[in-house]
Amino acid sequence: MCSGVKVEIHWVDPTTGERVPQTTPYLYNGAEFNLNSFVSHVFEVREVPSAQTGVCKGADQQCHMQTFVVNENEDQVVYVRPGINLSHTDNLSNAQDSAEQLLSDCQDEALKALGDAGDLTREAVEKILADVTDCVEGSVTGQLMRSNEEISFQKQIRTGMAEHWENYTCADYGLGSSEPKERTTWQDSRGRRRQVQIMLDRPASRIHLVDNFISEAECDAMEKAAASKLHDATVADGSGGSTKSNTRKAKQAGIKVPWEDPGSPIVALSSRVYEYVNNVLDLDIKHNGQEDLMSIQYFGRGLEDKEPDRYTPHCDGECTGNNFKPGNRMATMVIYCTIPEIGGATNFRNSGIHVVPKKGSATFFSYINPDGMQMDNGFTEHSGCPVVQGEKKIVTQWVRLGVDDENPWDAFNTLGIKHKDAMNQ
Repeated sequence: MCSGVKVEIHWVDPTTGERVPQTTPYLYNGAEFNLNSFVSHVFEVREVPSAQTGVCKGADQQCHMQTFVVNENEDQVVYVRPGINLSHTDNLSNAQDSAEQLLSDCQDEALKALGDAGDLTREAVEKILADVTDCVEGSVTGQLMRSNEEISFQKQIRTGMAEHWENYTCADYGLGSSEPKERTTWQDSRGRRRQVQIMLDRPASRIHLVDNFISEAECDAMEKAAASKLHDATVADGSGGSTKSNTRKAKQAGIKVPWEDPGSPIVALSSRVYEYVNNVLDLDIKHNGQEDLMSIQYFGRGLEDKEPDRYTPHCDGECTGNNFKPGNRMATMVIYCTIPEIGGATNFRNSGIHVVPKKGSATFFSYINPDGMQMDNGFTEHSGCPVVQGEKKIVTQWVRLGVDDENPWDAFNTLGIKHKDAMNQ
């Protein structure tokens, strides 16, 4: 801070607007102060009046004030300049500054060459342009090589740690859900507002927790519809295949949505799923041709069980960063009706996110960038911790893009997934 004055920093409560002091009591000129916060939180920087005069140092003797908002980028630093002018930098703005400096250096070389050239013949101009191109290409290539090397190194570390992190979180029965990076609300078409925790918000990888997504009546309707259809579920083997479960393990049943009955609680639930998906992705997804709702029921066998069911890391769709293939899955909604006493959490290990099920809530995750239509690169890969004690009953909807009545989901079985990975939550 180089403001020339003392300042206070206050957090602005997003609900009440109340200013909550963060500095005790203030920061001196030249001091540094670390803040831990969440994306979208607002902070206010206020100039502190002189203890002797009771006024501030500006020409108008007014105490200046500015605000800044925490963004999702890394390495954020806010500089307080004289007059309480704020300079907010982060990894992206630093990268832009670096790129601008790179271009400026190449431009300086070109200008020098122009000054030394004297009479500018066509050949001289072409050589200067070629030199500028070589300068930019060489600098950019070097930067990209260093960046790619760093990305590759960081990915190896991250994925190597992920397996150990997952084992730890599943074994810690008292562990809660990870802290969200942002909290917001969603209002559905009927005016009902629901709290949303945004856990991950990347263009091709989003993970949200939505409170109060399903009602007791909707859960009862799904369980009743599934009762006569339940059969042994299949489980992911971690390599894209599946194995049959036995009668001690989970059961599942696909439930067709009775769209001809608009008063059905199952219709209300399914409509809400697609409404939320479109709210997040804005892809005009409709129910026509989609997979059935899936009722899945897990049963714990107690703390003494030596080999509890465990569902290995997998992706619901493609997660290799490739372009989207029409008809494939691109989002999932997992909705919790009954939660177990112990176990049953979901790990998104490559993102460091642990989700403990909450009755009536839902976990939404998408694995497509709706702008460029590229798929997730592994950040929504997930696994299920064992249900150790009690029962876990969920409703799952896998959402596809590019299906309709004439091109239903099972016409696009390019991933070989159909219903066989119903246990993968």
